[in-house]
Amino acid sequence: MRHPPRRPPPRTQHRPNRPEGHASDLSKVAGLAAVSALFAQAPERVERLFFTPERRRDAEPFCKIMAEARKTYRQVPPEELARIGGSVLTGGILALARPRPVADLDPVAAALWAHEIPLLLILDGVGNPHNLGAIARTAAFFGLDRLVLSDHPAQAGPSDAAHRVAEGGLEFLSLWRAHKLPLVLKRIRPNFRVIATAPDQGKTIDQIPRDKPIALVLGNEEDGLSAPTLAACDDRLVLPGTGKIQSLNVAATAAILIHALHTPTRR
Repeated sequence: MRHPPRRPPPRTQHRPNRPEGHASDLSKVAGLAAVSALFAQAPERVERLFFTPERRRDAEPFCKIMAEARKTYRQVPPEELARIGGSVLTGGILALARPRPVADLDPVAAALWAHEIPLLLILDGVGNPHNLGAIARTAAFFGLDRLVLSDHPAQAGPSDAAHRVAEGGLEFLSLWRAHKLPLVLKRIRPNFRVIATAPDQGKTIDQIPRDKPIALVLGNEEDGLSAPTLAACDDRLVLPGTGKIQSLNVAATAAILIHALHTPTRR
C-alpha cells in the first residue's frame, strides 16, 4: 500500500498586495520570552518570523498567527538565524517587527498620570541599550506600565539589544519622549514629587516624603544629570554604600529604587 508523501511544513507565507517593511527598517526581537511578549501584546507589528528546528514546537502558535496574517515565517538552521539576527544571541527564535512607537509627551497630560500611578520612571541620557533593556525588564516585572525617555542626545531607544536584554519587558511599557526635560519636570511637580538620583549629597530612601506619587529621574552613566535637570527636581536621592565602590550601575540602581518606591510605605 502506497502512502502519500509527507508534506513539509509551510516555509513561507505572504500577505498579497501588501509591501513588507525592508529588513533594515525592522526591529529584531530575539529570544523566546521577548518574542512571546511581542505576539501577546502587538502581533500586528511582526512582519517576519524565523526559528531553528529546536524552537519549532515553541514557534507553532506564532506560525499560526503569521499564517492567518499571510506573513513570512520560516524554520532555518542556527547559522542562518545568527546571520539574520546579526548575533548568535537569538535564543533560537527571532521576529522582525515594525519599531516600537515612542509618542511625544504632553506635560499637561503627564501631570494627570499622578491619579493613576504611584511611580513614573524617567530616563535622561541612559545611553547603553543593555541598561535600557534591563531597566525596562525591571519596570515591567514590578508592574510599571510607562517609561519616559528624554531628548538627551545620548539617550538609548528601543533597539535590538534593548529588546534582547528586556526579555519582553519593553512590550508591556508605553514609551514616551520628553522634549526639554527640565521644563517638563517643572510642569509635573505640582502633581508628582520629582526625585533625581545622585551619587552623593542627597536624601536616603526613608527620608524621601511619600506625600505624592514619585517621578524618578535617572541620568547618563558617565555624566549623571545636568544642572538644569537637577534644579527642576524636588529632591536628590542617594544609595549609601560602603565607599569601596563609588556608585552602582544605573540599571542596578533603577531596580533597587523601583522596588523601594513603587510600593507605598506603611505608616
